[in-house]
Amino acid sequence: MKTTLIILGILILLLIISQLYFIMAKTETQSYEIIKKEKDFEIRLYPSATMATISMHAKSYKELSSSGFRKLAGFIFGGNKEKTNIAMTTPVHMDINTEKSSMSFVMPSNYNKDNLPQPNDSSVSIETTPKEYVAAIQFGDFANDAAIKKYAEKLEKALKEKNIEYKGNFRFLGYNAPWQIVGRKNEVIVTVVWEEK
Repeated sequence: MKTTLIILGILILLLIISQLYFIMAKTETQSYEIIKKEKDFEIRLYPSATMATISMHAKSYKELSSSGFRKLAGFIFGGNKEKTNIAMTTPVHMDINTEKSSMSFVMPSNYNKDNLPQPNDSSVSIETTPKEYVAAIQFGDFANDAAIKKYAEKLEKALKEKNIEYKGNFRFLGYNAPWQIVGRKNEVIVTVVWEEK
């Protein structure tokens, strides 16, 4: 009984330490400028970024997140021509739809298409995204298809109420490791038509 309590105490302590690490760890996050804040969402300008992307015929968050993450993680953890470890950044971008879905890792800002090591896996493509204006809505807890759909619908309704034109798919942004329990952050974004002033 005493041994069980000691083991349980150690496990709880390790869990607490790991969660504190996730909360306090400094991970590079994709930069953006807040253009306008509304009650439920904000308009952002994302500058051009270099991303590693995998596309597949996944139709759900679970399907895309498991196999897509493994392939992209393989690339940044040495699965490239130079066997270089590339730092993980946030967020992970996911575009989930019925035809073809994609997952992208944003590359650290010191990399671009010219100096990034080439992936060993030919299904991983390196691309430079154009700058874009997006509307973003945030939610906590663990993401799943139902939560993503709920917040996409909430964002769509809010944009229509404000007469803000949007285009393309509603996309998911995930900011946390799968094993992080507290302090989770998720977002749904969509490209908006926004005039620069």
